[in-house]
Amino acid sequence: MLKNIITIIVCSTVLIGCTPTVKVQAPNEPININLNVKIDHEINIKVDKALDNIINKSGLY
Repeated sequence: MLKNIITIIVCSTVLIGCTPTVKVQAPNEPININLNVKIDHEINIKVDKALDNIINKSGLY
């Protein structure tokens, strides 16, 4: 009986000593995010012939 109690006490002290530690700290170097983005776009406009004539006459092109 005494041996079981001593075993429980020893095991509990060993388990208490093994608690995980979490450290949160800022990095020594700055964080670099490299964004190489290429944007290409193409706009296609289809205009009716009658509307095209109106636009050309009014000078809106």
